[in-house]
Amino acid sequence: MQLGFVSAILPELSLEEVLSFARDEGFGCVEVMCWPVGKAERKFAGVTHIDVTDFSKAQAEDVLALSEKYGVAISGLGYYPNPLDPDPEVAQVADEQLRRVIVASGMLGINTVNTFIGRDWTKSVDDNWPRFLEVWRPLIRFAEDHGVRVGIENCPMFFTKDEWPGGKNLATSPAIWRRMFSDIPSDSFGLNYDPSHFALQMMDPCSPLIEFQDKFFHLHAKDVKIYPERLDQVGVFACPLEWHQPRIPGYGEIDWGRYMGELMETNYDGPICIEVEDGTFGDSLEGRKKAIRVSRNVLQPYFG
Repeated sequence: MQLGFVSAILPELSLEEVLSFARDEGFGCVEVMCWPVGKAERKFAGVTHIDVTDFSKAQAEDVLALSEKYGVAISGLGYYPNPLDPDPEVAQVADEQLRRVIVASGMLGINTVNTFIGRDWTKSVDDNWPRFLEVWRPLIRFAEDHGVRVGIENCPMFFTKDEWPGGKNLATSPAIWRRMFSDIPSDSFGLNYDPSHFALQMMDPCSPLIEFQDKFFHLHAKDVKIYPERLDQVGVFACPLEWHQPRIPGYGEIDWGRYMGELMETNYDGPICIEVEDGTFGDSLEGRKKAIRVSRNVLQPYFG
């Protein structure tokens, strides 16, 4: 396995600066963000370290040269929109950009793209399902045609009132994953698993490791802090930001020794990329870099 981080936390740096920082801090890989150039639609979105618009062979060669120069692999290309947004224009933008990211991933030989399934958050899972199949069957065929695997992150995307009641991502639980992979059986369709989203949902982060090991294309490393005293006041049906906080690994609820130990019992041997959404380190560039370094120090012992 290779320890890396997600580039979204360093939006003001160029790709070369991100890779240079990764090398200097001893990381083996980076998941590189590929949002469309423009204003971010939410926090931690809108980061463009590789612009895949009209991506060319020359651009691919430049990116690969930087990766080789700094000795840091690109673990995957990341883009996390809502392809099932009820607004057709928003959904179309997501679909088109996702296809561009898939093409770029194939051209780079990275062959992994990480994203969300999306969801109409006002509808049930069952009511979202026909549109899920309509959108994602052709997307996965497109990925297959380009030799690219698509890893779906399991984030509920339900944190604020704007995402109530269902959240903006279907792929939140093993019950839904089984249904997804049954209805779209493909070696190019899998998971970018983040254990913090299980901890948020009061689920055991280790519970899916064995069953879904063959569907793990990429892993995130993030933690979450649950505040029981807040939960006692508002209950689990309140917006999660009222009773939890994203943290870096080691600063929340997850037992990382147990998690890494059980992960070692699977056949997974890919990247594990630290994702920083922990505001306790501050919003400055140096504070966010510190969060990456501290996360590395927590996890590095498990990588020998």
